[in-house]
Amino acid sequence: MGKKDFFDEEDFELIQSEYNSLVNNLHRCNKPGDRELIDRAFRIANEAHLNMRRKSGEPYVLHPISVARIVNQEIGLGARSIAASLLHDVVEDTEYSLEDAERDFGPKITSIIDGLTKISGTYNKETSSSMQAENFRKMLLTLSDDLRVILIKIADRLHNMRTLDSMPENKRLKIAGETIFLYAPLANRLGLYAIKSELEDLSFRFRQPTIYEEIASKLKHSEKKYLALINRFSLPIIDKLSQSGLVFDISGRPKSIFSIWKKMQSKNVPFEEVYDVLAVRIVFDPVPGVPEKTTCWNIYSIITDSYLPKPDRLRDWVSRPKSNGYEALHLTVMGPEGKWVEVQIRSKRMDEIAERGYAAHWKYKGDDSQESELDKWIKRIRHMLENPLEDPIEFLDEFKMNLFSSEIMVFTPKGTLISLPKGASALDFAYEIHTEVGNKAIGAKINYKLNPINATLMSGDQVEIITSDIAKPDKEWLSFVSTSKAKEAIKNTLRAESKNRIQKGMEILEAKLNEVGESPNSEVLKKLMLSYDVLNKDELYSGVELGIINLDNLKKILRKSPSRNVIKYWELKFLGSKKEKKEEVVLSERIDASIPFLLRENIENAEQSYEIAKCCNPIPGDEVIGYRSPEGAIIIHKPKCPVAIRIMSNEGNRVIAVKWAIHKLVSFIARITMSGVDRIGLVNEITNIISSELKVNMTNINISVRNGIFEGTIDLYVHHTKDLNNLILKISNIKGIENVSRVEDFSE
Repeated sequence: MGKKDFFDEEDFELIQSEYNSLVNNLHRCNKPGDRELIDRAFRIANEAHLNMRRKSGEPYVLHPISVARIVNQEIGLGARSIAASLLHDVVEDTEYSLEDAERDFGPKITSIIDGLTKISGTYNKETSSSMQAENFRKMLLTLSDDLRVILIKIADRLHNMRTLDSMPENKRLKIAGETIFLYAPLANRLGLYAIKSELEDLSFRFRQPTIYEEIASKLKHSEKKYLALINRFSLPIIDKLSQSGLVFDISGRPKSIFSIWKKMQSKNVPFEEVYDVLAVRIVFDPVPGVPEKTTCWNIYSIITDSYLPKPDRLRDWVSRPKSNGYEALHLTVMGPEGKWVEVQIRSKRMDEIAERGYAAHWKYKGDDSQESELDKWIKRIRHMLENPLEDPIEFLDEFKMNLFSSEIMVFTPKGTLISLPKGASALDFAYEIHTEVGNKAIGAKINYKLNPINATLMSGDQVEIITSDIAKPDKEWLSFVSTSKAKEAIKNTLRAESKNRIQKGMEILEAKLNEVGESPNSEVLKKLMLSYDVLNKDELYSGVELGIINLDNLKKILRKSPSRNVIKYWELKFLGSKKEKKEEVVLSERIDASIPFLLRENIENAEQSYEIAKCCNPIPGDEVIGYRSPEGAIIIHKPKCPVAIRIMSNEGNRVIAVKWAIHKLVSFIARITMSGVDRIGLVNEITNIISSELKVNMTNINISVRNGIFEGTIDLYVHHTKDLNNLILKISNIKGIENVSRVEDFSE
């Protein structure tokens, strides 16, 4: 099908069939004119995308139809959103313009389409460091006006991820990295839990296919056993809930592959030891006259009459819902065969919000009575977007921090509850109260004890900020705040201070120049910048105001004639750097991004050099990606490395697929960590296995013993992950060793 230039009868039938499937299953489209609006949008999209195909070969218009289906059936938006979804690519990819859209559909739908259209044609590399970041920023500019833009964009990304197999590998890595970095947390922040889980799993599948397939295979292998276990677990609960007169629905499933992998990573355990792989959900109809919260706790009581709960795994989001609106009661109990089972208790209303997020009760439905947590979050994002000095990549990082999934609740001295991201400091809290409180903060009383402003807060802390009129923000403060509100306030104050310093410095310099009969013209300023070794006028003025630049010998400096040698040197250097840049471009063009780049032993003789990233230290056998740095070298990262994920979402065009082609000629440094019960001869046994039995060269060993328990790390040279896994297996079999694992993030 992909080779045909023009659509045939089969293509037209497929398009009509998919569209019929959409319109025959519409939700919330019962108003007069809804169906006519959708039909009109489809006709225009179908004509605009005529004879256009996706990479898979299917007619392109099937993509907007699928996006419209997700928007309506999985997110729950209505006719206008369906129309905008059908038209979301026409302005970018066809002759159809925004003016045409406004004529045919009016300003509201046009503004949604505009928010969904990439900024192709206006991108300037000189003023922006990432086109991906700029596109995302433009989309977010519509956030405060119309949330539907983001919801449709998430639906668009979900369908792209579902059909990502047809893309070349380097494109798959870029899109999958962008998805896990931004779109999955964004879906989570908007309460779209089902979509968030699917985006995480799909991204994981493309970024780390081997591990994904391994976990998926183990889940499939255990599927029948899990279903039998869930049935056995549910029967006594069903009996008791039915006896109590509740109307409810109970369902069970294993957790998502990505969440299982995350648990394996955080707990450092294999799949078999992840204790709460199973999850059961109970959704009940509200009981007339009984608050939903009371019914949740009644069901909790019924479950714990049958099964023993794990006290530290109780999560009460009924008394205090999450900031994205999520409400539920979660508990983990010991089920049959000694297996832990997580149970989620929700009402039907809570379940709709959990599955469809804010689309389930969004403010355009008419409920403007109270500012929601979403509205507050949108205000913070809007404040970030209004700052024109923000670098797009820096903005993206700040925005990412606002998508926190883990939150803590802390109290003011008067008992007001404040929501902050996990890991927030007392200074974050101060800025959350008020910008001026943050700017004047010098310390904090946390639970009545005096602490510095960089102290990390815990959920439940009561915090009182101590201020001083002489205090002011310092650049160092940026390193111990994590909320964008705090960072932005500190940056704004520092910028204002810098601007004031520059102005004062300019006035001082002008006065000094007047004393010696000179004016601050460009020739004079060039001489001064060269003499004081500063890069620009602002640096010169700041140095003068701070007293770093001494103007006592000003007359002597101005009498000097500039050295021609110095000028020639800078000219040569400048020309040289241009040449290097040109060579770098030629070098980059040699790489064919459509096929994996091979990592060979002899880097010197290879067509292109590569470096192993220090942040994640990959070794042969690890799944890896390549990043073409601006300097020319290819830097090798693991796909799960936070730096790599950030690169894939910001500079995806520089990501290439890579493969190992190394055969035990080159060694790579790796680190393992161990712990266990100490005994005489244990260290000797470990080093014997490493050096004598496996012939592995150690570079560093560090072991400490406290109260009979030892902990240690060993740095060693290995050729392949197989060698490292073999080594870990051998050491784990030594008597007394409780845990051995590879350290992913270390510096040599």
